[in-house]
Amino acid sequence: MKNVTQVLSDEHQTILKVIDVVLEKCDQMEKSGEYDAGFFEKVIQFIKSYADGFHHAKEEDILFKAMLENMDHMHCNPIPVMLHEHDAGREYVKGMEEAMQSGNSKGLIENARGYCYLLQSHIEKEDNILYPMAEQALDDLQKEEVEKLYSSVNKGDFLKEDIQGLIFP
Repeated sequence: MKNVTQVLSDEHQTILKVIDVVLEKCDQMEKSGEYDAGFFEKVIQFIKSYADGFHHAKEEDILFKAMLENMDHMHCNPIPVMLHEHDAGREYVKGMEEAMQSGNSKGLIENARGYCYLLQSHIEKEDNILYPMAEQALDDLQKEEVEKLYSSVNKGDFLKEDIQGLIFP
């Protein structure tokens, strides 16, 4: 039986690596008082292009829709919670952008940490609850269609080198 959520879990690992670096940078900023706008511009670009534009697009537009077609094979519907958390993450990103525009380093740190903590918890739920549920709910034919649709999602303009630059500055 085909596994259509492993690719999403693998993408989570990339996101979690960036989150670790962001949390470390927040700690450094608090201790040193130094403001690294370039770093956070890359972080926001990564979130918008990769985490939200690429990864969340596959979840929201493909996997979640397929799962909703199979509600009779699921014991509950966690998708509204996942969508709410995606929206909450977007609000944190908006808060990061606003803080950067106004030069509010404290607001930037608060929103960056909020985003990171939300995503750590969110990824835990998806990897351990939602994805196993999806694997059980979808049949092989549906999984083939989901996999085919994944390949149609554009990775956006965030290059692998840019991710490496965030993970290994």
